[in-house]
Amino acid sequence: MTPVSTPSDWSWGSEHTDLRPAIVQDAVTGRVLMLGWMNHEALQRTRETGLVHFWSRSRGRLWQKGETSGNVLRVVEIRLDCDEDAVLVQAIPAGPTCHTGRASCFHREPEGEETPPPPGQILHRLEEVVAERRRHPAEGSYTAQLLEAGLDEIVKKIGEEAIEVMLALRHQSDQRSLEEAADLLYMLTVGLVARGLSWDRVFDLLAKRRGLR
Repeated sequence: MTPVSTPSDWSWGSEHTDLRPAIVQDAVTGRVLMLGWMNHEALQRTRETGLVHFWSRSRGRLWQKGETSGNVLRVVEIRLDCDEDAVLVQAIPAGPTCHTGRASCFHREPEGEETPPPPGQILHRLEEVVAERRRHPAEGSYTAQLLEAGLDEIVKKIGEEAIEVMLALRHQSDQRSLEEAADLLYMLTVGLVARGLSWDRVFDLLAKRRGLR
């Protein structure tokens, strides 16, 4: 395994109590995946192996992310902030990062708040909503009705939306074209969830085609 490149002038102590927060970000999508804690040993092991390691405060030992689940995080780049108070790790996830099975640990909203996601993460948020409708169908939910109808009906709707996008792009306004494109992305999301697939796997394929993985 080729050691991961990272600034060579970091000066953390080797004590287990000398911990820094470590944020892990998807190297392809930019999505924040999780927060862990690193000391000198965890950072060194991460650099040497190319797999993200943390120091567990509850267990009092070094641990590799995904050591039991197989959902490892393969490091692309490591950066320290200007004061060496925190670590930013860009990585490629081998599977869901969160123990709940979700792609990111950051899937909950503060109670009573509804904040819009960053534009680049709206498809992930939409996917989570569709998956939740699949797990817990809500009465009157159009998404739940589509999922209940099955894949044949969903595929039919995808085809209809695709035609509407083509017509809008050719004959209608910019706003209408955008609206139809959004409808198609929604329907594609429903189709992916119905098949047990995800946008992360689509992004992974696109990254491979660009030679990023």
